[in-house]
Amino acid sequence: MAFKKILVPTDGSEYTKAAVRTAMELAKLTGGTVTALYVLDQTILTNMPMDTAVMNVYNTLEKEGKDAVDFVRDLGATENVPVELSIKEGTPVKVILDESANYDVIVMGTLGRTGMSKLLMGSVAERVVRASSCPVMVVRSSEASN
Repeated sequence: MAFKKILVPTDGSEYTKAAVRTAMELAKLTGGTVTALYVLDQTILTNMPMDTAVMNVYNTLEKEGKDAVDFVRDLGATENVPVELSIKEGTPVKVILDESANYDVIVMGTLGRTGMSKLLMGSVAERVVRASSCPVMVVRSSEASN
């Protein structure tokens, strides 16, 4: 199976940067294209009181998303790999799974910045692996073993 269309969900953390690097290597081997996906997690906003603080958080997340996908774009330019950028709003697992039908493989990190919610709800990577309509390559960052 040729992995020409590669989806790499990213939150900009060191954990996902390892997955981004792996996606770039895979794209170089297959002549593929990498799509960097950042999901602006609406669950963070739904638990906040509706006031100007919500807009500040939204703007911060939006900037974080732009920085995360820009890292992928810049690495793609350095590695001579075509990169597409996508920032979507929603729940990360749902958005990634919705997108999975359009890709040959998903390359993602083992741990992002989910903190305590990861322990309570299970990791995004684990839930994507269980339900994805395409293969998922999970990349363990050297940071994850510290």
